[in-house]
Amino acid sequence: MEIKLPAYAKLVIILLGLVLTVFVMIEAKPVLVPLLISGFLAVLISPVTAWLEQKGVPPFLSVVISVIALLALLGGLMYFFYNQILGFARDLTALEHRAAEIIASVNEFLETHIEGAVPISMESIQNAIFIYISENTAALTQGVIATATSLTMIFIMPVYVALFLYFRQFLTRFLLMAFADEHKKTVQRVTYRVKGVVKNYITGMAVVILILAVLNSIALLSFGIRHALLFASFAALLNVIPFLGPFIGAILPITFALLTKDSLFYPIGVFLSFYVIQVAESNFFTPKIVGGKVSMNPLMTIIALFIGNFIWGLAGMILFIPGMAVLKVIFDEVEGMQAWGFLLGDTQADTLKKDQVDVGEKIRRIRGRFRL
Repeated sequence: MEIKLPAYAKLVIILLGLVLTVFVMIEAKPVLVPLLISGFLAVLISPVTAWLEQKGVPPFLSVVISVIALLALLGGLMYFFYNQILGFARDLTALEHRAAEIIASVNEFLETHIEGAVPISMESIQNAIFIYISENTAALTQGVIATATSLTMIFIMPVYVALFLYFRQFLTRFLLMAFADEHKKTVQRVTYRVKGVVKNYITGMAVVILILAVLNSIALLSFGIRHALLFASFAALLNVIPFLGPFIGAILPITFALLTKDSLFYPIGVFLSFYVIQVAESNFFTPKIVGGKVSMNPLMTIIALFIGNFIWGLAGMILFIPGMAVLKVIFDEVEGMQAWGFLLGDTQADTLKKDQVDVGEKIRRIRGRFRL
């Protein structure tokens, strides 16, 4: 006997399910975040493992070689940033003196043009920072503990990646066995598309980050900004966070230019350069390189960023974008969920796809007219 629930009861059940899901995701963050990152990385390097296996290399050895190559690449990036940060740390004392000079100039301007203005002092700023640290010792302690946990996860993640690679065919067979026979073709199609989306997103973003790092470096070097490689690479990496990342990445070089240069021409020039590069990235690089498979409309992207930040912090802001793209693939293939896939998708991409289908249909009709 089928039990029909009223609309408000269904709504309450859905809301309770969402609350429970969010609660579990927050509490299970130390487990879920490393697993998701490891899964994405495993999908990324799985073609290397498959190629080695085709060349006759044993599966276990193929997995080990693939993981070592991935660790070597990530280790090289970490070594690069470590050296760049060391060079930047040597200029902190000079930056502090320069900040004191700028504050003195601002105080002189305030005393000259604004009557009764309270002067700004470096000591007051330092005291404010000290008070803030004292009042947030508990939060900082939790941050240190979280950092230690993150370091532990870094050593566990290669193991996860290796296990995902070694058991990838086993997991695929499990998915096929978990569904009825009439759904196996859909599961195969979804699995194939999800792998394509993840590969397309990670490799595309890597290429975009590399291009942005080069363009940012050229722009900063042309203005004579020291530590240009550090600022350019950091800003390029933050591009994985849509909208907010590029803005945060531009603040540091603009502030550094303001503190180290004697003219406003340099910080303004850096701002304009980063703005032009970001416009090119948003309208050309990412659409052409990453492609329409992971495109989402700006509204859903912003919502995903805020929800990801609420649930998992910075990791959530990074992971929720490809995660939402994966959900879109699933929604597009599951009967009755296409509306949700449409909600997550890019309306311009859907319109373009529809136009391409219409053009293809017209071409086929024209060809049919000339057939005998």
